Amino acid sequence: MQAKEIKKVTIAGAGTMGSQIALQCARKRFTVVLYDVSESSLAGAKQVMHHLWHAFGKGKSQDSSQALESLDEILTRIKFTTSIEEAAEDCDLINESVPEDPKLKGELFARFNKLCPARTIFTTNTSTLLPSMFAEETGRPERLVALHFHKPLMSPAIADVMAHAKTDKELVKVVAEFAESIDQIVIIPHKENSGYVFNHMLGAMLDAAMDLVIDGVATVEEVDRSWMGIMLMPQGPFAIMDHIGLDTVYKICQFWAEAENNPLRHRRCEFIGEYCQRGHVGIKTGQGFYKYPQPSFQDTNFVAKTAAIG
Repeated sequence: MQAKEIKKVTIAGAGTMGSQIALQCARKRFTVVLYDVSESSLAGAKQVMHHLWHAFGKGKSQDSSQALESLDEILTRIKFTTSIEEAAEDCDLINESVPEDPKLKGELFARFNKLCPARTIFTTNTSTLLPSMFAEETGRPERLVALHFHKPLMSPAIADVMAHAKTDKELVKVVAEFAESIDQIVIIPHKENSGYVFNHMLGAMLDAAMDLVIDGVATVEEVDRSWMGIMLMPQGPFAIMDHIGLDTVYKICQFWAEAENNPLRHRRCEFIGEYCQRGHVGIKTGQGFYKYPQPSFQDTNFVAKTAAIG
């Protein structure tokens, strides 16, 4: 299959990232199916799409040769469904954005393998897992490759295309060309690596930020103020985790803590878990490390304020 033959795209998982991927593919005139087992998640995805549309320019980065479309027009190319049979029918490429659990991902792809045409390409949007962890379970390991997105997709952003040992090498080129067709800047790691390139670096920073707070060296705000003030960035590590979703951060911490039996990872799980137990999982619930929609790190004097002593 060539990239130009990809016409119908299925997105499995209607969370914040899955919603963005579906919307971006539809904007670029692909036929899209957004699949999730939860009706409420699909309803939430429509709200996310409306928010994204108004937040990121109502059509910016459309090809100059194409007339700008309304959101309603774009949504006509997206089918929202809880039926995996509908999601698999005549599909050219699947991208999954389900929780960071290799068993769950393997089981999902195994179901799709029984329903999809032989030509269908399987791609995973996993943040830190390796495709090889569940490649065999998919039933078509040679047609599995990582296609990982970064937010926000509605302006040109980085997408990672990463093969595993059994991936058909031609597939990497096809998926890279597909990613470019939806306005992504492609990075192709030379080998499998947890976190690809950027997430590998980001993970180290987030771990260090949590350790500083757990060890009592600094508060959440002080860590973010330090990062923002020196790097001249609009947000720090803890604000970034709020945007990722603390439930997602927890799931990643939990997997690697158990896989490595690492005490440092276990204590980070406990730290993040306390927030999750209170339902404070970040911007999507209105509270994480900060309260939304007006978090304190957006205050003009946030970086400059002096911390209390004693």
